[in-house]
Amino acid sequence: MIVHPIEPVFDKNSKILILGSFPSVRSREEGFFYGHKQNRFWKVVSAVFEEEVPKTIPQKKAFLLRNHIALWDVIHSCDITGSSDSSIKNVVANDLSIILEHSGIRKIFVNGKTAEKYYIKYSEKDTHIKAICLPSTSPANAAFSVDRLTEAWKMIKL
Repeated sequence: MIVHPIEPVFDKNSKILILGSFPSVRSREEGFFYGHKQNRFWKVVSAVFEEEVPKTIPQKKAFLLRNHIALWDVIHSCDITGSSDSSIKNVVANDLSIILEHSGIRKIFVNGKTAEKYYIKYSEKDTHIKAICLPSTSPANAAFSVDRLTEAWKMIKL
C-alpha cells in the first residue's frame, strides 16, 4: 500500500479543482505533481494561461494559485505497480472536503479516464459535483499532441 505523499495545492481563492488519479513514481520522488518530464500537464496549463512553463516547485505552486487552480489527486492510497494506472488496486480516496470547504471551487476537472473512474466511484457522491473529464496529459495518451491537449484544456480558464 502506497500513501499519497503530496499535499493538495489550493487557497481560499481557488475556483477550479483539477484532480489526477495518483502520482507517478517520478512525482512521488520529486514530491510534487506531474514531475515526470514526459507528462505534458505543465506545458498544457501554461499554454492555456499564456504563461511561461514553471520549472521549480515554488514556481508551480505560485502558477496554480495565481490562476485560481486547486490541484490534487482522487486517490489517497492504493496498491500500484510502478506508475501504471491499470495496476491500481485497493483504493482509498482522498477527502476532497479539505479543499471544497476552504475555497471557492466552482468546477472540478479530472485529468484523464482513470481519474474520472475513481472520482465517480469514490468522490462524486460526497461532493455532489459532476467532474468534467479532460484528455490525459500523460505520455501514454499519444493520440493527443500538446496543441490538441491545450485546445481541449482551454475550458479550465473560467
